[in-house]
Amino acid sequence: MSRTKKLSLILVALAVLALAGFKVSQSRRAAAEAAMAVSAAASGPQALELAASDIVVARRVELTRAVEVTGSIKAVQSAFVKARVAGELKVLSVREGDRVTAGQALGQIDTTEFDWRVRQAEQQAEAAKAQLDVTERTLTNNKALVAQGFISPTALDTSSSNANGARASLQAALAAVEIARKSRADASVVAPIGGLVAQRLAQPGERVPLDARILEIVDLSRLELEAAVSPQDLPALAIGAPAQLQVDGLAAPVTARVARINPSTSAGARTVAVYLSIDSHPALRQGLFARGSVEAGRQAALSLPDSAVRMDQPRPYVLAVEAGRAVQRNVTLGARGQSGGQAMVEIAQGLADGAEVLASQAGPVRPGTLLQRPAAPASAASR
Repeated sequence: MSRTKKLSLILVALAVLALAGFKVSQSRRAAAEAAMAVSAAASGPQALELAASDIVVARRVELTRAVEVTGSIKAVQSAFVKARVAGELKVLSVREGDRVTAGQALGQIDTTEFDWRVRQAEQQAEAAKAQLDVTERTLTNNKALVAQGFISPTALDTSSSNANGARASLQAALAAVEIARKSRADASVVAPIGGLVAQRLAQPGERVPLDARILEIVDLSRLELEAAVSPQDLPALAIGAPAQLQVDGLAAPVTARVARINPSTSAGARTVAVYLSIDSHPALRQGLFARGSVEAGRQAALSLPDSAVRMDQPRPYVLAVEAGRAVQRNVTLGARGQSGGQAMVEIAQGLADGAEVLASQAGPVRPGTLLQRPAAPASAASR
């Protein structure tokens, strides 16, 4: 046999052996997969293990209805100090954060021009007084001449009219003096209310026009929150209703009460402004943002924690724990509120009192999933 034939036979034998080994490997793998399938079928589907906090119970509790509000804190009293006359601002003695009292002098506008106007008005008043003296003496003399028959009564009437005109001119001149003096007094920058200086809008040396803003004063003794409330929430609110507000920068909530309700809606948003009077707090400042809720009544209702209701479908639903499985139950929601400091929602339809429901921390669970209860029984109180 030639060398080439021998090599061919060897290659054929090797190929046959490789094919036989591959078939044996496939048969062994198939046997292993079949054994695993049989084992899985024998053991059944795996149940989802639950923790004690994964189950909440629908209970009838006293539900405190609340209306959510947000807005910025504002001072009840604040004012811009404006220039009542135009001129150069010579002095401004306060800065941001300084406390001032009502009527306190805060600055001064240059009064040189106003001093000369006062002097001019006073001189014109003196001239009018002198003219009145002349006309009154003339009137007295003419009365004597008419009595003696030296002049006609018509001349006396003319003298009387001249005296009356001079008297009116004097009164007008005296009024001009008072106006000039008031303009000079208006050059003083005076605090209209007591409080803290919030802004300094002008500096000494600047020429300020009439009604220019110089300072802003804020009275922090009375603060309020202006919140926009939708018309459907308005009937639930009442003057004096308590509220809890969380203010930016403050760890603890602050208390407030509904002080006023605007009788008109805003033209653009169609909301109603509600004003909440905030209890005094040393850390509160105008402009801080606050959010919170106003108590709008209490009622006993079958409720669940707000987070237990799932909203990822067109209708709200819960995953009830029934016969060891997760069962989807569509629910009809009612009022929202608070109970024990937790956000709750009324279940108007879809659940019975005492029904167990998967909490939000249980995560996404498919309906029909087997559930393994925790070793310790779930708390009977709704969490």
